[in-house]
Amino acid sequence: MPQTVITLSTHGQGLYEFTDQAAEFVRAATSAGSASSEGLLTVFVRHTSCSLLIQENADPDVQTDLNAFFRRLVPPSSDPSMRWIVHTTEGPDDMPAHIKAALTQVSFGIPVMRGRLALGTWQGIYLFEHRDHPHRREIVLHLSS
Repeated sequence: MPQTVITLSTHGQGLYEFTDQAAEFVRAATSAGSASSEGLLTVFVRHTSCSLLIQENADPDVQTDLNAFFRRLVPPSSDPSMRWIVHTTEGPDDMPAHIKAALTQVSFGIPVMRGRLALGTWQGIYLFEHRDHPHRREIVLHLSS
């Protein structure tokens, strides 16, 4: 069962699409014969302050609105409404990032059909960065037949 690790460099909070890299991994694995053309791609991020989303990739306003919603839902710990937060040693964006990751997901599966990801027409795969500063994020892709 083929697997790989993708590393994405982020430059602050936001959505970072990596659909093409995941699709290329599936294409290479199925065309090389190391995996069946039918199966399941498991996507897993190895961090606790970012998450994963399958989301619309046609209109960038969707990303803008998602970012704005999560910033309003979970503001930085320096916001007066967040005085209850105890974990602040890594900065005002850290504990809110953990909360956002807990509200979303760090792993999901995507069916593979005829050697291709079975995503919808306007769906893309995103890393959802919840920290303000740049990070290098590792995403594990595992293809099972």
